[in-house]
Amino acid sequence: MDRMNIPAQARLRGEHDAGRPGTAPRYVTVEGPIGVGKTTLARRLAEHFGYPILLEPAAENPFLDRFYREGRRHALPTQLFFLLNRARQMAELPRDDLLGPTLIADFLLEKDDLFARMTLDDNEYALYRQIYASLDIETPTPDLVIYLQAPVNVLLARIRRRGIAYERDIEGDYLETLNRAYTEFFHYYDRAPLLVVNASEIDFAHNDRHFAALLAQIDRMDGLRQYFNPNPTLL
Repeated sequence: MDRMNIPAQARLRGEHDAGRPGTAPRYVTVEGPIGVGKTTLARRLAEHFGYPILLEPAAENPFLDRFYREGRRHALPTQLFFLLNRARQMAELPRDDLLGPTLIADFLLEKDDLFARMTLDDNEYALYRQIYASLDIETPTPDLVIYLQAPVNVLLARIRRRGIAYERDIEGDYLETLNRAYTEFFHYYDRAPLLVVNASEIDFAHNDRHFAALLAQIDRMDGLRQYFNPNPTLL
């Protein structure tokens, strides 16, 4: 059976799956709203496991700064750029390993629709779905999805602190809507084992104890869904 079409419940019994405690996942996706730290964590996980990394091309999107600055009028080209690039990245993944790719990624392709529904009008969304369907994208199923959560004030603070030019016009209302959309998306997500992490006070980039605690949680992952709500003062 093609690994891309194996349901999550069955894949939990696979010999390399994150669903077995003590077994390192081969393909991990880190997700969450902008500013939550998904790319930072993805980089550190890739370094730790010695895996290649696949990052969404945010800095390469020529429409993104205009979308954050002027809003909906630039939503369609922004969304199509991401869709076409993510489809290309998925198509370029090696297909000759029956166990699937060994990889860390900072995006989940299924989430693309979340942004489309949030930012496009009805006619634009219909066009987007038509293009999406025509691409006939095959996506491997991750062994583990890590969903990072944080409130809007934390996201805004981190966005301002890192000082990326195209993010300077992001507003709290947009992040609030985005957070709600992510919460709804992952409430129903069941394609792969899911680890929901409260990342509000955790620094995976610079604090080795915080990162080690997450690795221990990954090692204990058992089942389709777990929650990690660490108290940084106790780590």
